[in-house]
Amino acid sequence: MTGPRAPQAPEPDRDEVDRGEPAPDESAPKVRETDDTGAEGEGVDPQEAEVEDEVAESFRSSVEEGAERLHRSWRALITTGLFGGLEIGVGILAFLAVLDETGSHLLAGLAFGIGLVALLLAHSELFTEGFLLPVMAVFAGRGTVGQLLTLWGVGLVTNLVGGWVFMWIVVLAFPDFGPLLTETARHFVDTPLGAEAVALSLLGGIVITLLTRMHQGTDSDMVRVLASLMAGFLLAGLSLFHSVLDSIIIFGAIHAEGQVGYGQWLQWFWYVVPLNMVGGLVFVTAMRLIRASEMPEAPGPDNRVVEGRGPR
Repeated sequence: MTGPRAPQAPEPDRDEVDRGEPAPDESAPKVRETDDTGAEGEGVDPQEAEVEDEVAESFRSSVEEGAERLHRSWRALITTGLFGGLEIGVGILAFLAVLDETGSHLLAGLAFGIGLVALLLAHSELFTEGFLLPVMAVFAGRGTVGQLLTLWGVGLVTNLVGGWVFMWIVVLAFPDFGPLLTETARHFVDTPLGAEAVALSLLGGIVITLLTRMHQGTDSDMVRVLASLMAGFLLAGLSLFHSVLDSIIIFGAIHAEGQVGYGQWLQWFWYVVPLNMVGGLVFVTAMRLIRASEMPEAPGPDNRVVEGRGPR
């Protein structure tokens, strides 16, 4: 009579025997998998990962659009800049019409948003729009500082020329707007350079650059239109200092009654332009670049552009 049979170990997997690999030891402690950064895979928040993906995608799209602007031909730079001035003039025409009827700057500011909507849908170029996307493209190595300065310079001059011509036509068509244009222009040229003027100029640069950021943050045209109307409300409704918008209003006053002169415009214009740039570049773009510096695509050495040679 034989005793009880001893328990036998389970047979190893034939595939593992063929490969010469030992069977897994079920009693050994399990090790959690980690990603490349050393973080435990089980601890990764899917929502946080999705946000990071969205930030990276936003950075890539911003760089692509900024690079496209930097590499435009001279013909494209001039035409988009001229149309930008004309479209801002359309917004000013709407602003004057509502202000003349209601006397409310806030309602007139909402009407001015029409100009920013036209600028958005027509894909024209506004000087202060160049404070975000083209700068990010240069940061990522997709353009040069020289191209950025050219974009700014041509954009500013052509915006002013286009607006000057449009306001000349507006004054011929609506001579009754003359006193209103003069009164509105005096708010800018009669404000002395001080804390108030500096703050209004900084806010003007912040609002218009933030508008560009909001446009990049959504794929919905309706949301972009709404953002443009909101920015128009702030810029024109609160009479913030904006180098292009307010210059075109001043040109209208010069055309209409001549009580405001080009000398007064220049005394106002010379400090508003750099303060608009500080507002947009420091308070909006710099923060965006700090966030973008964490992206694997930044600064993009494989895509760098050598001055005068194009992409490498």
